[in-house]
Amino acid sequence: MFLKTIKSTVVFALFLSFLSCSDYQKILNNPDNNLKYKAAEEYYKSGSYRKANRLFEQIVPSYRGKPQAQRIIYFYANTYFQVKDYNLAAYQFESFAKSYPKSDRLQEANFMSAKSYYMLSPRFSLDQQDTYKAIDKLQIFLDNYPESEFSDEANTLIAELQVKIEKKSFEISKKYYTIRDYKAAMNSFDNFISDYPGTQFKEEALYYKFLSNFELAINSIFTLKKERLAEAKEIGNTLLRYFPESIFLQDVDRKFENIEKELTLIDQLTTNTK
Repeated sequence: MFLKTIKSTVVFALFLSFLSCSDYQKILNNPDNNLKYKAAEEYYKSGSYRKANRLFEQIVPSYRGKPQAQRIIYFYANTYFQVKDYNLAAYQFESFAKSYPKSDRLQEANFMSAKSYYMLSPRFSLDQQDTYKAIDKLQIFLDNYPESEFSDEANTLIAELQVKIEKKSFEISKKYYTIRDYKAAMNSFDNFISDYPGTQFKEEALYYKFLSNFELAINSIFTLKKERLAEAKEIGNTLLRYFPESIFLQDVDRKFENIEKELTLIDQLTTNTK
């Protein structure tokens, strides 16, 4: 009986491989749900997820409440993920989890739902609402399944999303420097470093904060210049304290020389006016 079942599955798979588009259309229009179920599984196994999706979509209502329903609905959800329709994938995996809370696939479905939200996260330059949502979903998964086989991947995905959020915040701060709004840049970089103390962009953030302080100081009126130059030097020293081998070391040293020259000149002018 077992061999007979295997033989029949192999024959059906071979049969599907020879089907044309018109034959596929005939299966879609065929009222036989059993035929559609078998065809959908074979298309799924062969990686033809769009075709499998359409067939699963047709038969899901007919199989609800039946033993095959759990398998069908899980595959149906995964076809959406495989064809990169992540909104519907997230929805269908969540629906599966609610419908089958005792399923052996429950943990995987919850992870795939969270991963679907991860896939919806846009590039850093766009609004990051979906990124925050993805982090929340992945964190909920980790809270519910701390020992899951998917924990490492979930943590990796969260880390990637966090970098994206930090990158956006860093670029906003940098934009102030680019448009020469140095006071806004200084405040923005202060907030960035405070909000993300362990960020991978910390070295750059301190460097651009130093540049902002430096440019503001150099271009200040005489009465403010000395104090601001001292502040710029302090920020530069902070950068080098955290990153003594900084990739910006040469530029910082050059600007330190400029600061010392300016401070010397200020002292001379101050002495001469007394």
